[in-house]
Amino acid sequence: MTGGSTAGSDRQPGPADQPASLSERSVDPTRPTAQRPDRPTERTNSWWRRIWRTWWRSPREIEEVGETPDYRFTLANERTFLAWVRTALALLAAGVAVVQLVPGFSVPGARHVLGIPLVVLSVIVSALGYRHWADRERSMRARQPLPVPGLPRVLALVVLAVSLAALVFVLLGGPR
Repeated sequence: MTGGSTAGSDRQPGPADQPASLSERSVDPTRPTAQRPDRPTERTNSWWRRIWRTWWRSPREIEEVGETPDYRFTLANERTFLAWVRTALALLAAGVAVVQLVPGFSVPGARHVLGIPLVVLSVIVSALGYRHWADRERSMRARQPLPVPGLPRVLALVVLAVSLAALVFVLLGGPR
């Protein structure tokens, strides 16, 4: 016999010996939560995980809401999401191009003042684009009115600020 086998059995425990789910396991309600298999520990249920799950709903969670909408609306929502992704990529390319390729202005650091907000806005647009898609998909499935987006306002304000800053830099002396 090998050192790990028990008397009368040479079989190794396999997946069939394990309970199929947490609900099949015997749970002692008097045990602290950290020791109970049916409840997450404080470490796995931290505040950032709750925010992450609230912010980034998985498509499976969205599919569980309501009923499937007309496929044309779902496809239009996906096209809108892809437009937000294209916008984020364009902002990223513009920000990098301003910092790396535009000739220097007479104002020191002007390229960074123009480029960094575009890159930051790119990150914001890409994150909020997914949220925009998920919120609209849930609303369509639940047959509720679509939420009013705040992203176009943020996008317009940052692009306006960068444009005004570029105008000021050009009026102050233009490129070196």
